[in-house]
Amino acid sequence: MPTLRTVKDVMSAQLVTASRTTPFKELVEQLTGHHISAVPVLDGWGQVIGIVSEADLLPREAFRDRRPSRHELLLHLDEIERGGGATAEDLMTSPAVVVSQHATLSQAARLMARHHVRRLPVVDANGMPVGIVSRGDLLKVFLIRDEELADLVVAELGQTLHSTDVGTLRIKVNEGVVTVSGRLADSRLLHTLARVIGGVEGVVDVDLRLDREQPLSSTHPTTRAPR
Repeated sequence: MPTLRTVKDVMSAQLVTASRTTPFKELVEQLTGHHISAVPVLDGWGQVIGIVSEADLLPREAFRDRRPSRHELLLHLDEIERGGGATAEDLMTSPAVVVSQHATLSQAARLMARHHVRRLPVVDANGMPVGIVSRGDLLKVFLIRDEELADLVVAELGQTLHSTDVGTLRIKVNEGVVTVSGRLADSRLLHTLARVIGGVEGVVDVDLRLDREQPLSSTHPTTRAPR
C-alpha cells in the first residue's frame, strides 16, 4: 500500500486556544492577532469541547444596526442566538469535530466534508490538542514537484509489484498527472497498477498508455480536495 502522509505532517502546530470563559473581545484579538480563522475551546482538563470561528463571531456585527428579518431568523437562528453570547462557551460550535494526528489526509478531508467544516483541531492519543489542520493544509500535498512525485511513484511500484511484473514501464509526471507507458508484463495487473499509482498522495490523475493504439485512462478515484 502507498506510504500515506498523516495530518501531523501538514498541520499547523501553532496552537492558540480559549477557555469557556474567554470573552468575545479577547476571541477577536486572538483571531486577528495570530491571523487565524478559529480557536479550539478547552475545558479544565485541556480537552477540546468546542471551536469558535470567525463565522461564530460575525452575526453580532451583521445585525448591529438592525434586527434580523423573519426570513433571516428562520435560516440562521442558531448562529444569531450564539452570536449574542459574551464568552467562548456561549459562542462556540459544540461538540467539536476533532481528528487524530495519525489520520491520513484523505480521512481528514472526508471528515471535513461530512461535517461541513473548514478546519479541525488535531489531537493526540490522549485527546489533547496538538495543532489544527485546515483545508489549505490538506491541499499542500499537491504542491510536490513533478520530479519528486515521479520518484515516489517509482518507489511505490517497486515496493508493491515485483520487477518482473512491472516490465518496461516508463513514468512521466506533468502537473501531477502521471503518464505510464511501455509494456506491463501481466495485463491482469492493470487495475492494480492504476490503484497503486492513484493512491500516491499528490497524484492528480493517472493516464495509462501501455502499448495500445488508444490510451487507457484510469478510473481510479484519486485524492480530491474538500469543497
